[in-house]
Amino acid sequence: MLDWGREICGDLDTAERREWLCTNGLGGYASGTVAGSLTRRYHGLLVAALRPPLGRRRVVAKLEEDVEYGGAGFALSTDRWADGTVAPTGHRLLERFHLEGTTPVWTYACADALVEKRVWMEPGANTTYVRYRIARASAPLALTLRALVNHCDYHGTTRAEGWVMAVAPVDGGCRVDGFDGAAPVLLLAPGAQASPAHTWYRRFALPREAERGLDAEDDNLHAATFKATLQPGQALTVVLSTETAPATDGEAAWQRRQAYEADLLARWARGWPGAATAPAWLRHLVLAADQFVARRPLADEPAGMTVIAGYHWFGDWGRDTMVALPGLALATGRPELAVRVLRTFARFVDQGMLPNRFPDDGESPEYNTVDATLWWFEAVRATHAATGDDGLLKDLFPALENVVDWHRRGTRYGIGEDPVDGLLRAGQPGVQLTWMDAKVDDWVVTPRIGKPVEINALWYNALRAMAGFTRRLQRSAAPWDAAADRVREGFARFWCEPAGHCYDVLDGPGGDDRSLRPNQILAISLPESPLPRDRQQRIVDACARHLLTSHGLRSLAPGDPAYRGHYGGPQRERDGAYHQGTVWGWLLGPFALAHARAHGDRAAARALLLPLAHHLADYGVGSIAEIFDGDPPFAPRGCIAQAWSVSETLRAWQALSDAR
Repeated sequence: MLDWGREICGDLDTAERREWLCTNGLGGYASGTVAGSLTRRYHGLLVAALRPPLGRRRVVAKLEEDVEYGGAGFALSTDRWADGTVAPTGHRLLERFHLEGTTPVWTYACADALVEKRVWMEPGANTTYVRYRIARASAPLALTLRALVNHCDYHGTTRAEGWVMAVAPVDGGCRVDGFDGAAPVLLLAPGAQASPAHTWYRRFALPREAERGLDAEDDNLHAATFKATLQPGQALTVVLSTETAPATDGEAAWQRRQAYEADLLARWARGWPGAATAPAWLRHLVLAADQFVARRPLADEPAGMTVIAGYHWFGDWGRDTMVALPGLALATGRPELAVRVLRTFARFVDQGMLPNRFPDDGESPEYNTVDATLWWFEAVRATHAATGDDGLLKDLFPALENVVDWHRRGTRYGIGEDPVDGLLRAGQPGVQLTWMDAKVDDWVVTPRIGKPVEINALWYNALRAMAGFTRRLQRSAAPWDAAADRVREGFARFWCEPAGHCYDVLDGPGGDDRSLRPNQILAISLPESPLPRDRQQRIVDACARHLLTSHGLRSLAPGDPAYRGHYGGPQRERDGAYHQGTVWGWLLGPFALAHARAHGDRAAARALLLPLAHHLADYGVGSIAEIFDGDPPFAPRGCIAQAWSVSETLRAWQALSDAR
């Protein structure tokens, strides 16, 4: 289904709109456009995670590719330049682009010859393979490749002035040392003639960065040239790596990649009976789910695991990890992964809180979230329900109990239980603690200080989960049941009869906030709902009328004066729209589950997810975007691939497909 011809590939704007992604399980990745051009500072053939899952450096930008065949020359590359020119225009030779699993494959037509190129990464290594195969030709074909390198932080851009890299020949290629202390980069192509170079290609244009109001020019260094003459059917593999001794057998590396993805699909099929009859697009989601899984080795836990929130620019966030984990791990038949992630994050609990974010440069984790910790309870509950792993429960129970204790007596940022109604309050001026977390300088766009509705739905579910855990551990659950009952009673305060839905926040500095936002859907979609059936139905219907779109839920109803229907422009404009009407893909799964609970029609609820099957062919091909415009046609924005967008779609589809 993810297969295009010249109707897409030959149109530069259309081909650039679609971006591909390969990952390595360390937080490193390769990514670019179908056209082959660089449009973001984050694009590159090797963005290495030197301190997994972070420490990312963009070390190889691209390969410039030229073919000589039958006395004629063909440039396969496409480049945009800051003066507005596009040269060369290799996308015009693209006869086909498709995905094989997660691997992008280009087919270029050079007269009667077909040159096939594919890109993939080695699982567990900062190594990218680029393989060229002569799929058809009537004579030998000469291939010339120029490797363009960099060595900058992946958030940055480069200016060449005065930067001299050390480029030296090695067996099979060249080694590049970007600066003193930099991780060496190997550029290898066994079977090709390799020669070092040192020529800067200046002023690449990055149109997606220009749209975001950021520096939109970049320089990259031509560091090595490879030349090879290939017969019909022959292949040449270029190996790009920061590893000391990367494997260089291209055919063997491709077989490993195929076997790796076949195993992912086999685990999913073993874990979910519905896999045999599932639509093809769901298989793409299973493979996409794995792209967010990454190692987070710790000194005392080298097998630590985490979840990358989104590509290209997010690292691992506590909130996103816990929301996404059931879909990424349990729905894909990998419960052992869920266990490892839960154990990894348990090591970071501090004052009853999980970290919100791990900074890129390795600083101390940031504990500015109220919901990440509460989602942890749900991830533990779902994992235990799937595995029956009482050992995990026994090990984590003291930490979970400690979290509840901290929340009752109060922890950072005003997070604490209100002794009057049992609800959780949170927040202080200048800080945003919920998932609606946009902040520009001192401007907190959606402060939500008080008692947010989804936080208390999660709090209620956490207490119900603790009651279930204590029963499993053969302890008295009565105190937990009583605490949960009290929260359920207090939760009735959220109902706003004149509006026909819940308040978004209670007891805020300006009183109760009756804005129609999607947060209340979680009070229905989570395993335990504190709402009666009639109110569930009214909430679902209100959200369906005002928030539901093809790709997710708006973060604010269009009738609100603060509504923003377009996400774009400089950072202040983007962050001002981020949670003020922008559509979030991850919410469509919970909405479908809430719809099924409220109205009892699982097939109708599942059908709400179908538009995302078409979305897989757009933007980040094979994956689901972070956000979309609030106004039609709901153009995708933000990250091209977002963990919770993928995971919640996959989880909801399977839950709504299972017979009950």
